[in-house]
Amino acid sequence: MTKQRTLAAAALPLPPSLYADTARPGVAAPPLDGDRRASVTVIGGGFTGISTALHLAQSGVDVVLLEAHEIGWGASGRNGGQVNPGLKYDPDQIEADFGELGRRMVAFSANAPNTVFDLVRAHQIQCEARQGGTLRAAYTAKNAADVRRTAEQYIRRGMPVDLLEADGIRDIAGTSRYVAAMLDHRGGSVNPLGYARGLAEAAIHAGSSLHGASPALSVGREGPHWAVRTPTGTVRSDRLVIATNAYSDDIWPKLRRSVVPVFSGIVATEPLPQELADRILPNGTSLYENGEITVYYRMDVNRRLLMGGRSPMRDGISTDTLAWLIRYTERLWPELKGVAWSHAWNGQLAVTTDHYPHFHEPHPDALICLGYNGRGVAMATAMGGEIARRVTGTPNAELNMPIIDLREIPFHALWRQAASARIIYGRLRDRLGL
Repeated sequence: MTKQRTLAAAALPLPPSLYADTARPGVAAPPLDGDRRASVTVIGGGFTGISTALHLAQSGVDVVLLEAHEIGWGASGRNGGQVNPGLKYDPDQIEADFGELGRRMVAFSANAPNTVFDLVRAHQIQCEARQGGTLRAAYTAKNAADVRRTAEQYIRRGMPVDLLEADGIRDIAGTSRYVAAMLDHRGGSVNPLGYARGLAEAAIHAGSSLHGASPALSVGREGPHWAVRTPTGTVRSDRLVIATNAYSDDIWPKLRRSVVPVFSGIVATEPLPQELADRILPNGTSLYENGEITVYYRMDVNRRLLMGGRSPMRDGISTDTLAWLIRYTERLWPELKGVAWSHAWNGQLAVTTDHYPHFHEPHPDALICLGYNGRGVAMATAMGGEIARRVTGTPNAELNMPIIDLREIPFHALWRQAASARIIYGRLRDRLGL
């Protein structure tokens, strides 16, 4: 059960991004200094880990969170900032897969953005939050049929969803690209790094202890307790939570090979002139395309357009690396041709082969949660509450997501090449309208 690394990875600086330049300041999360006793140790300082620590502390639990780098360093501080409702699959499919639990999963995941915005309001988190809705848009007849089917299922369940056809989408998105779209009024956007930092501040105020630059070097049992060793100390606790998502390593058997890390990249413009910015998503709505390869975008509160999509499977990119996104932007809005693009960055998200989030309990006193498949802002936040419920005694049968076995993906080493090939194939199909 114990995995140990002989060398400690040095804490890395926050990668350059628009968020690194504009988010509220970070929180005081000094490295662990010496040995510590706690009720729960959380490994991972992204949305899942921070939300878990916050919810546990609010329940009176003594919790210590360990982050290898800076709070929000991973995908939580680098994603597109879209707070999207729902899961990959349609409600009918989820209910067919899971029965009564499926009905709870549909309601829970659809409401996840409200969880985010409720926390923002409750803790006065300064993160450019806007609950202007999420558009799931299609530009081919096939994908439009999929969007219409999805919208019908949410509407049938009485959820705040509208089905828009071409004219209605043009008014909201400012482009004539799309055939049909589903507008879910629960969605929205945040500056994700600012949100992670504000959530961490709330967790600290609630009583959590957060430690950056504190990578978990080993995890093992010492009698009835977990012992998590860092370069500068050890935390011993009754319960353990691992929340490392696409940045998982071999700290726990099979974990790294249970998901596929996929890189997503974003480019951002300089602030656009007011007249130009007002033509693009004027209601503060976020949009993601229902295509073979997802493109997503939004306008931030400073009139910058953020365009996101798949990036090369490596760290470190530039606007030249993501020139295809800039060309696509100019296709959507020809009037943007020649605007200045000031930032480009990327990061890893975790994809599961079944496209559901994975919630594991590999030991009676250990929980793992990861794999949000591009829906991490909302779902990771909401899952932090579910993890806290399980830690504090909620039976599995009463949770809103299933606890499943932790399994390695067969031929995991080949999935990186497969993901790259799938991106090329998907872009070709999108270009051909297939």
